[in-house]
Amino acid sequence: MANRFARSLRTNATAAERRLWQHLRLLKSEGCHFRRQVPLGGYIADFACHTAKLVIELDGGQHGDAQTYDAQRTEVLARQGYGVIRFWNNEVFETLEGVVGRIREELGLPTTFDYSGSTPTPTPPHEGEGK
Repeated sequence: MANRFARSLRTNATAAERRLWQHLRLLKSEGCHFRRQVPLGGYIADFACHTAKLVIELDGGQHGDAQTYDAQRTEVLARQGYGVIRFWNNEVFETLEGVVGRIREELGLPTTFDYSGSTPTPTPPHEGEGK
C-alpha cells in the first residue's frame, strides 16, 4: 500500500518538489543517489539518499500546524539512522542555491556547485504554492 501511495506522490509532485528534484538527481554523479517519495519507517520521505542516510523534507504552509507530527517523523527516521533536513517550499523558490548548498554541506560535498551545462531547466512556481 505504501509503495502505491509513494508512486502516486511521485506522479503528483508539488512544484517545489519538482524544482529541487532537478538538482538532487544531479548529485548522483558525485555518489549521492537520491530517490523521491521513499517509504521509510511507516512514513513517506520526500527525498532520501540511502548511502548518506539523509532525508530531505519540503514543507508547505500546512506544516506550520504539524510540528508535533513532523518531530515524531524525524524521531522515527533518526532511530533508523537517517538525518533529516527540512526546508519550506518558499525556500526552494527564493533561495534554491542556499538550499542545495546546505544539502551539499550535509553530504560532505563542496557547497558551491557548477554543473557546467547540466543546469536543469527551472520549473516556474505555481501561483500560491510554496508560500
